[in-house]
Amino acid sequence: MKKTIDDRVHKYYWDNDYNCATTMIKILGEIHNVELHQQALDAALAMHGAGQYGAQCGLVEGTLMFLGIYGRLNNIKYQEIIKKCYVFADEFNKKFNSLSCSALRPVGFKPENPPHLCEDLTKRAVKFAVQYIDKMNVK
Repeated sequence: MKKTIDDRVHKYYWDNDYNCATTMIKILGEIHNVELHQQALDAALAMHGAGQYGAQCGLVEGTLMFLGIYGRLNNIKYQEIIKKCYVFADEFNKKFNSLSCSALRPVGFKPENPPHLCEDLTKRAVKFAVQYIDKMNVK
C-alpha cells in the first residue's frame, strides 16, 4: 500500500499538477473504490485558494470531503459523519501539529519555491487518512 500511495501522490503532483485536496480525495477514492463525480473534484480544486491563503490545509479538506461522500455511500448517519470528521481533524492536528496550511507549509506559496513542496507530507497524510478510514470498519 505504501508504494501505491507514494506512486499515486508523485504522479498526481508531477504528471497531473493536482493540488493537495484533489490528490487526497482521488487517492482515497481509488483505494476505497468510490467513484468521484466531477463536481466533487471541482470543489477540491477550489480548495487550493484557501491553502494558498494559509487557511485549512487541502490534505485535511480533501479527506473531510471524502469522509462525507464515503459516509453517505455507506449509510452512515449525518451526525455520525460529522463526528468522524471532527475526530479526524483532531487526530490529524495531533499527528501533524496543525490543520493550517501556513503552519504545515511554513514557506508559503512563493514563486521561488520548488513545485510540489508538500509531496512528502502528502504521502504521510494519505497513509494517515487511509488508516483512519480503515478503522471506521465500514463494509
